[in-house]
Amino acid sequence: MNALYPVFLCLLMAPSPDLEGLPFRLEIREPVFRSLTVSIASYGASGDGLTMNTAAFAKAIAFCAGQGGGTVDVPPGIWLTGPIRLMSNIRLSVAKGAVILFSHRFEDYPLIPGPDATSRGFRCVPCLYGYRLDNVAITGGGSIDGQGEFWRPVKKEKLTPARWQALVASGGALSADSTTWFPSRGAMEGEAYLKTLPRSSGAGQYSRAREFLRPVMIQLVDCRSVLIDGPALTNSPSFHLQPLECEDVVIRNLTVTAEWNAQNADGIDISSCRRVLVHDCTVNVGDDAICIKPGKISPRQAPGPACQSIAVMDCTVYHGHGGFVIGSQTYGGARDIAVRNCVFHGTDVGLRFKSARGKGGLIENVDIDGVRMTSIAGEAVLFDMLYASGSGTASTGDPDAGSGGEHMPEFRGVQIRNVVCAGAGCAVRILGLPGAPLRGVTFDALTIAAASGVFCSDAEGVTFRNVRVDPSGGPRMTFRRSRGVTVNGAAVSDSAEVWK
Repeated sequence: MNALYPVFLCLLMAPSPDLEGLPFRLEIREPVFRSLTVSIASYGASGDGLTMNTAAFAKAIAFCAGQGGGTVDVPPGIWLTGPIRLMSNIRLSVAKGAVILFSHRFEDYPLIPGPDATSRGFRCVPCLYGYRLDNVAITGGGSIDGQGEFWRPVKKEKLTPARWQALVASGGALSADSTTWFPSRGAMEGEAYLKTLPRSSGAGQYSRAREFLRPVMIQLVDCRSVLIDGPALTNSPSFHLQPLECEDVVIRNLTVTAEWNAQNADGIDISSCRRVLVHDCTVNVGDDAICIKPGKISPRQAPGPACQSIAVMDCTVYHGHGGFVIGSQTYGGARDIAVRNCVFHGTDVGLRFKSARGKGGLIENVDIDGVRMTSIAGEAVLFDMLYASGSGTASTGDPDAGSGGEHMPEFRGVQIRNVVCAGAGCAVRILGLPGAPLRGVTFDALTIAAASGVFCSDAEGVTFRNVRVDPSGGPRMTFRRSRGVTVNGAAVSDSAEVWK
């Protein structure tokens, strides 16, 4: 059925950005594959957009893995399928002109108690996934479509009246207050139902909430030597791409898109990963665009910060709740994070750092150099340590919020320089915690035109050097409950408004 070619090792190489200027050493082991190529068409797959090809994908991947690995080719066509599970030493190559179209039938997605069967709850298996793999890649110029509109709720406030009426008329279910549309009654009732389940509930009990438990489109868990290069990812039910507890990861040349109102449709979520390079990607989604999420680490990872040695370079973001984001959970800690030469057009927030008591951890050595922004709806730069889940921009900064307890957010050694923003709702907003101020942030060579200037509360040791802020109204800078603040070499007292 398949010719077995002589075995050669194939090292996937592409031009990488210059890493010499990073403030930390970043060396990543990219995957290497045998020259064997297997087409899914050889296993009965049909690219007519109607035939289910789940079994063909599984057979092609299993055969290739059994030969020691290689490339599983997805040729031009529309390949309808259920979930695809990758294996070690496999490169899934999606050819230009090919579309992997994931099924919108809920029953095609089994419920699993996490990838290692240790979770207390169940979730739908991701569309394209792998667990504890070594040497794995997804490449090519084709596209991967998650058909997320069959899973995701939509808020009325995010649609024009005509589009809202058309959506409601299409079927589905409306919330009691008629402000949120759900694609099914099961999706609408799932969250409330899950809250009634005891912790010992099995998959059968969770199945009633299956339509609420939206799958991630691409999730690789506890993997080593990972490459994602080239495909267009679109319309995920939930996050588009989430490497979780992985090491040695390269993500490049991706285009990630979703409707701007697509809830939780994050673009690239780097979750508890180490040694990661993201470059030359374009993201236009409904939630955070490129996000660092430091949570728990796997038993195979050495102790230390959950996210470490990560560079994001030469990327462009259009819509997103944040162009580059850290948080909201930061309890796993992060160290040595760099952003270089990125452009954000029309994001809700530009550079967004969010956490809260109970979610926080130590974030240190974050170096951001060279970001250009236009038409930012909210803050060009936002530090929000009072983040409330579901908030699209900054929290209100409740001065009565407590400061004690576990998992407190802490930032050290954050440098943001060479930033230009032509139009934002607010230039910079810093919201620390009362009794636990945000510390050690330096801004250097910022030029921002915004509706309002800098607002800083509950901060300590913050420096603004060579900063030009041009607000259309109000003071350029306002400080509340802050100390040790320096503006262009001059100390600023607490409760000050600066009109420079």
